[in-house]
Amino acid sequence: MSRETVETHMPVSSEEIARTFEEAEAPVDLSGHGLEDWVTLAIFWMMCGAVFLQFFTRYVLNNSFAWTEEIAIYCLVAVVFLGSVGCVRQTRHIHVDFLYRMISPPAGRVMATLVDIARIVVFAYLALLVWRYSALIHDERMTTIDFPKSPVFLLVFASFVLMALRGVQVLIANIRRGYSVLERPGAFDGSQEG
Repeated sequence: MSRETVETHMPVSSEEIARTFEEAEAPVDLSGHGLEDWVTLAIFWMMCGAVFLQFFTRYVLNNSFAWTEEIAIYCLVAVVFLGSVGCVRQTRHIHVDFLYRMISPPAGRVMATLVDIARIVVFAYLALLVWRYSALIHDERMTTIDFPKSPVFLLVFASFVLMALRGVQVLIANIRRGYSVLERPGAFDGSQEG
């Protein structure tokens, strides 16, 4: 016994279709992007260029450039860590807000503030660890090209420092607002008013 689903399409006139092209375009707002977003975008396109060059030389020219894979990997590292800075700024990292539904709002406010502080401390500590590590490998070179690895690790260090600083900005904004994404997630995803 199978049931066929019948799709019903409402007839649309050519005038209705034409009207959709006459609607005004919404203005583009790029104010929500930080400097790290634009740097991440530039590195992302460098990575895309390296991957394309690798594909082209391997499969079209049958003579692969070995260095393109290593450059793409280091670009990916940069994209991940610089992209994380934007995630901290926009509070887009994964978080669990289930517990906040079960406790009182004052206790939730204290816990959310402690989470904000812990996030800053963790990012600062990770920056310190990467700084120490980059000091240990400051003279190591990349495998396929004669270029030091230290700029990559310094970029990771800078990313963690920026994450800590953006974490401070988020903490201050949450204190001024009186709630965070943990306490009222609907206010941040548009499902609830302000």
